Amino acid sequence: MLWSEVRGLYPNQWVLLEELKSHYRGNSVCVDEVALIRAIPDAQEATNELFAAKDKRFVYHTSKEDITIREIQKPMIRRRATSEN
Repeated sequence: MLWSEVRGLYPNQWVLLEELKSHYRGNSVCVDEVALIRAIPDAQEATNELFAAKDKRFVYHTSKEDITIREIQKPMIRRRATSEN
């Protein structure tokens, strides 16, 4: 399903989605196709669903024109090498 279709069915609402097709643009993931799992009636429930989401599932608000998710890289952990003399 296209994001524009979801927006038309559920205007100004939180929705739980699963990413089906996407592409990268710089440090962002642009989602092209989604599977609508369900609409979420309020912000508190949307927050709970967001924290419970795994893999390719995510929560998004239909007021957004498109689905662009910035990917954040975790910093590398550096260890200081120790020499034994």
